[in-house]
Amino acid sequence: MNQDLMLRLFRSIEGEPTDDIVKVADAIIDSERKKGHSKLADRLNGILRRNVQSTQSLKGELTNIFGSTIAIPTDKRKNIPLAVEVPREQLRHEMVLPTEVEGKISRIEKEYVARERLAHFGLKPKRRILLHGAPGCGKSMSAERIAWNTGLPFLKVRFEAVISSYLGESANNLKSLFDAIRNYPCVLLLDEFDFIGKSRETKQDVGEMHRVVNILLNVLEDYEGPGIVIATTNLEGTLDKALFRRFDDIVELPKPGNEEIGRILQHTLGSINVSKEVQWSELASVLSGYSAALVVKIALDAAKLAILSGKDKIEKPHFKQSIHDNKHYKM
Repeated sequence: MNQDLMLRLFRSIEGEPTDDIVKVADAIIDSERKKGHSKLADRLNGILRRNVQSTQSLKGELTNIFGSTIAIPTDKRKNIPLAVEVPREQLRHEMVLPTEVEGKISRIEKEYVARERLAHFGLKPKRRILLHGAPGCGKSMSAERIAWNTGLPFLKVRFEAVISSYLGESANNLKSLFDAIRNYPCVLLLDEFDFIGKSRETKQDVGEMHRVVNILLNVLEDYEGPGIVIATTNLEGTLDKALFRRFDDIVELPKPGNEEIGRILQHTLGSINVSKEVQWSELASVLSGYSAALVVKIALDAAKLAILSGKDKIEKPHFKQSIHDNKHYKM
C-alpha cells in the first residue's frame, strides 16, 4: 500500500485503544518502523492517537496525568460534552511575549510545579487566572502553554453546550462541570469568558444569565482543585466586577511592541530563507500596532507568495504585498 493511501486509511480509524481495528493499526505502525520507515510510522501513530483520544473525548472520558479517568458531564438534552480535551501534541506553546508578561506567565507555571513545597509553608499556587487583552495577542495560547509546561491535560469549555435556553439548566451545567474537575488535575479554559461573565448590571440581560453569573461567582470562589482555571476575555469592561475578586491573578496581554514583532517574524520564518535586504527592525516598525496573530499571518503569507512566484527566499516585495493583502484585518 502506498503512503498516501495508508495515511487516508488511518485518518478514518476511530475507536477505543482495545478495539481490534486500533490493535491492527498499531501492528502496521510497528511493521513500518521495523522496515526503517520511521517518519511514516510517526505520522501514522500521531493520526491514530489523535483519533483515539478524540473518540474518548466525545464519549466524555478523559485520562489525567496519573492515569485515572473521569467522565466529563454532558448537556442532558443534547448529550454534548460540556468540555473537550485538546491533545498535548496539538497545544501551542512557543510564544514571544513582552518581558513583564513572560515573567507573570512563568510565575504561574513555577508556582504550580512547586505546589508541594509551597504547601509546607501553608501557601497555595495561583489556581484562578484571568487573561485579558485585544484579540490575537496570545490569551488562549498562553493557557495552552501553561498546560504544556505544567504537564496538565488541557480542557476547553464548550459554551454552546453549557448555555441552555431552558430555565436553570445553564447554571446546573456549569456547576456539574466544576464538580467533575474537583479532583481532576487539568487546565480548564473558559475562552471568551465575557460570553458568560457579563455584568449583572446589563439591563438587556435576562434572569437566566444573572443566575449563571451567580453560579460562576460561587464555583470560582469555591474552586480548590488540583489544577488551574483560566478565563480569557477581549472585553474586560463587560465583566461583572465581583468576578475580579475571584481570580488569584489578572494578566493583560498587550499587542506586541516593535522588539517582540521582530522576534515573532524571525521565529515564524526561522526555517525559511529571507533576503538580506529585509531589515527586521524596519519591518517591525511598519507592523507596529498589529496583533501577534496578524504578524504571524503576514509572515506566513509572505512566505507563500515567495514560493508561488518561484523564489528561493522571501524578499521585500513579498512582505509589502502580504501587508497590503492583510490590511483589512488590522484592529
